[in-house]
Amino acid sequence: METTRQQKIARLIQKELSDIFQRQTQATHGVLVSVSAVRVSPDLSIARGYLSIFPSERAHEILDNINANTRQVRYELGTRVRHQLRIIPELKFFIDDSLDYLDHIDSLLNEGTHKPQPDDTTPSHA
Repeated sequence: METTRQQKIARLIQKELSDIFQRQTQATHGVLVSVSAVRVSPDLSIARGYLSIFPSERAHEILDNINANTRQVRYELGTRVRHQLRIIPELKFFIDDSLDYLDHIDSLLNEGTHKPQPDDTTPSHA
């Protein structure tokens, strides 16, 4: 169970990371990175960011690039929230594939509803 303080810090970090990634991806056309959730450890030393990346085919490549530049992202975050947070948490990023999972489930459900039903008008051979 997250405390109110953890939730407030997570929302602050999510908002600022979203802005950072939006500014960084403006130069890259056709790429969108959004921060879907941030979870902060109880001691506030680690923040796990869950990223939704479009196009999803390049998600691992983009995530590897972000993880390689975590120090710069943390520095940028620190300059933005230095008056609200005393210690800037260590950042770890993961792919949030919940939207892809939902699309997959939705397509499976749609497949099930569009299967041809057996014809009741044909005579049965008993």
